Amino acid sequence: MTDGSTARRVPPLDPELRAVLAAAGDRARQVLTPEGLATWQERDRAARPRPTLDQLRDGGRFEVAELRAPRPDGGGEVTLVSARPAGIGGELPLLYYLHGGGMVTGNAWSVLPRLLRGWALPLGLAVVSVEYRLAPRTRFPGAVEDAYAGLGWVAEHAEALGVDARRVVIGGKSAGGGLAAALALLVRDRGGPVPVGQLLLSPMLDDRGDTFSSHQLAGHDTWDRVSNATAWQALLGHRYGGADVPPYAAPARAADFARLPAAYVEVGSAETFRDEAVAYADAVWRAGGEAELHVWPGACHGFDTLAPDAAVSRDAHEARTRWLRRILRR
Repeated sequence: MTDGSTARRVPPLDPELRAVLAAAGDRARQVLTPEGLATWQERDRAARPRPTLDQLRDGGRFEVAELRAPRPDGGGEVTLVSARPAGIGGELPLLYYLHGGGMVTGNAWSVLPRLLRGWALPLGLAVVSVEYRLAPRTRFPGAVEDAYAGLGWVAEHAEALGVDARRVVIGGKSAGGGLAAALALLVRDRGGPVPVGQLLLSPMLDDRGDTFSSHQLAGHDTWDRVSNATAWQALLGHRYGGADVPPYAAPARAADFARLPAAYVEVGSAETFRDEAVAYADAVWRAGGEAELHVWPGACHGFDTLAPDAAVSRDAHEARTRWLRRILRR
């Protein structure tokens, strides 16, 4: 916890990001509340329409298909959107991606254009994006079980899909980053397919919301502690705030960080999730694991989406790309 005077001292925003946020006004710092959740979800669906498969194929540059993986509990199927550069034969390394949106919004299709242009083409890799179930309609463990079922199905059908099951990175941003970390724990503990890496971009890891940065950035970050608490409540329901929240819901609660895939962890210095992301990387190191940590100076939550051409956003993309290239060549 912090006293009031300390909480008011906030890391400065990057000048380019500050200009973008100033131009956006109140729209950039809207707060998610339980009462406004349904409206927030409706607004997100309108602002983030799903591209069609033809649009994703981009005039033949990419091969794109929707796939279905059965849930082990017999509760229907998980939709997976598979994409790869057209005309590249052989087994490609795979980025198994979980979209952001606070566990309450987002979809598997909208994130693909940036992933395909930014990584699939230059690195020659395939992408599978997961349409996991959202809260509060589906609470924990629905989303992580969807991610687990999809990963197992992809590994089982790797040859038919043209992907190399020995070179799979699981990754995501924000809620998707937290889900990727949870999936890494679940795969380790259940003995499922073993990824070579986990790409965690501003990951949502800790439901307790009591880190220094969570208090420090309250009312300042684009995703602050009120929005974060609302999202965790939607995911956990009556379990929110309890002592029995498992690490497969909130990875920061894990007691054992050993034997996890190599981690790339990034976060902004002016971001609510800063301290939980740093603590996750530190926990991996303490357990004898491998983690690369980047804390981008002056960056807020979602900085590279808000200002993709800002210097800090370009630096972040280059660092992620270097890590992906290195981890997939092992």
